[in-house]
Amino acid sequence: MSLSFSSASVALSECSIPIHRCCHAHRVTGGSSSLSSVTGSDRLVLNVRNGNLCRKFRGLKLWILERLNFKIQPAKLHKRSTNGSQDRIHHFKNNLETGSSPSITHTHVIPHDKVSSISMDVSGGPSLCIAVIGATGELARGKIFPALFALYYSGFLPQNVGIFGYSRKDMTDEDLRFCIASTLTCRVDHQENCGDKMDAFLNRTYYINGGYDNKHGMSMLNARMEQIEGGSKANRIFYLSVPQEALLDVASCLASSAQTQSGWNRIIIEKPFGFDVLSSHRLTQSLLSKYEEKQIYRIDHLLGRNLIENLTVLRFANLVFEPLWSRTYIHNIQIILSEELGVQPGRYFSGYGIIRDIVHSHVLQTIALLAMEPPISLDGEDIRNEKVKVLRSIRKLEPRDVILGQYKASSKDKVDVCVNGLTPTYFAAAMYIDNARWDGVPFLVKTGFGLIKHQMEIRIQFRHVPGNVYNESIGHNIDRAANELILRDVPDEAILVKVNNKIPGLGLQLDSSELNLLYKDKYNMEVPDSYEHLLLDVIDGDNHLFMRSDELAAAWNIISPILNEMDKDNMSLELYELGGRGPVGAYYLWAKHGVRWVED
Repeated sequence: MSLSFSSASVALSECSIPIHRCCHAHRVTGGSSSLSSVTGSDRLVLNVRNGNLCRKFRGLKLWILERLNFKIQPAKLHKRSTNGSQDRIHHFKNNLETGSSPSITHTHVIPHDKVSSISMDVSGGPSLCIAVIGATGELARGKIFPALFALYYSGFLPQNVGIFGYSRKDMTDEDLRFCIASTLTCRVDHQENCGDKMDAFLNRTYYINGGYDNKHGMSMLNARMEQIEGGSKANRIFYLSVPQEALLDVASCLASSAQTQSGWNRIIIEKPFGFDVLSSHRLTQSLLSKYEEKQIYRIDHLLGRNLIENLTVLRFANLVFEPLWSRTYIHNIQIILSEELGVQPGRYFSGYGIIRDIVHSHVLQTIALLAMEPPISLDGEDIRNEKVKVLRSIRKLEPRDVILGQYKASSKDKVDVCVNGLTPTYFAAAMYIDNARWDGVPFLVKTGFGLIKHQMEIRIQFRHVPGNVYNESIGHNIDRAANELILRDVPDEAILVKVNNKIPGLGLQLDSSELNLLYKDKYNMEVPDSYEHLLLDVIDGDNHLFMRSDELAAAWNIISPILNEMDKDNMSLELYELGGRGPVGAYYLWAKHGVRWVED
């Protein structure tokens, strides 16, 4: 005999029989409902699809299962789906591996390919706990908590998630809730039940005063999490939003005193990841002595932008681009990141500078994603394996191929003017990848603060058409006629392709035009913040946008020659006007490598 609930039909001799979860209210929409015995067979079929009848039949289902001596046990882990947000939610709920989402099973095991399992929600402790260490800091209040609420509001977090704030301040749960409430906002494109969702989220938020003894503080955090979990099996994520000098102590105490023993643990670490090769190596070794590599997520919010995620999609999901993606057709690639005013000035003027913070992580990771070979799968480790090959192939930077700048600021400019020594706010460089695909192709980088406008884009300039019979119709500036693929994130997210076409009318005159996909015109939706994207990746266990230890070391090897020259005072900074276009030397650097400077 077998039993079928909606889409699941299984033999009783074989094990688990999942019940449809009726959208938190035990209801399923669509279709008709019927209860029938299949004539001439040993199968009892129970189809429940009408939302109005679901509540009635649920009791009948449970009565049948009780009569057949079934029991409840945790749902099994399913493979991740990549078919949209609903599949991602389904994967996430299964990936949590907790007892709070049961399926109904017999004493045997059912093969995965015989059921489509949707587990029921039941009351109990949270299946996921997220702790923000440094909860009263600016980053936590301005970015992390709002991102967590946005995920909760959109249904990417379980309804009973536990959110914990940890810091040294003497506060209560209500104090923390009041502190972050003003920073939470609901989606512009759907404002349904905003107030209710916000209240529910805040009621799931708790505070722990860790004091100045992190070992004792982490023990208190663990005790509070266990209290809220109520003995249920839960996974934990720890976001370490703490200063670099406190990172090792916090991470060490957390590892020994706050990790769960009944699920997985993951820690998120903010950049910069060390000050130089030596300090980064020590930090890495210390972390790896307490955690496995797969538990560590080094976050760079700039890598959570849609532009970065789109790089591999454009390359590997479009036949038109991949055959052209090499030195044979590409003349140069430019990566541009500029800010109007100094961002996080305290960090830059305390010695880290733009090289350690932006170039080491964001710029080099962007180059790696642009230049890597096709991975064997979309698994995070497979992508990281290809990225690290690129990073190891990038030629070490030479001072002659680098321009450093520092903006001139006065007290009236309303920015941090605590400029000291060789702390650059502008970086431009020509990088080369010594492998068969990219040999001789310059990757030109310019990034800086206090510039004329905020701009984030990648420009891939193609070579000239060999033996072009239309050269006389193009005009004197042949460089402007080169085809170009532009991936723009700011000011307006877009994908642009520059092509040559004939101007309508008599005679033959060519023009360079842009075919454009402007996201705001094509997609009428709010773009999630980069922290939302990356936090969801951590929950899902997707680590391809987070630097692995070997990637970290390879990146330091690329920029270390420049940092060493700066320490020896062998590198000079070119001053530039605040609100200007940056150092003039960058223009000459582009010309030196045979690349046309693109006007801002």
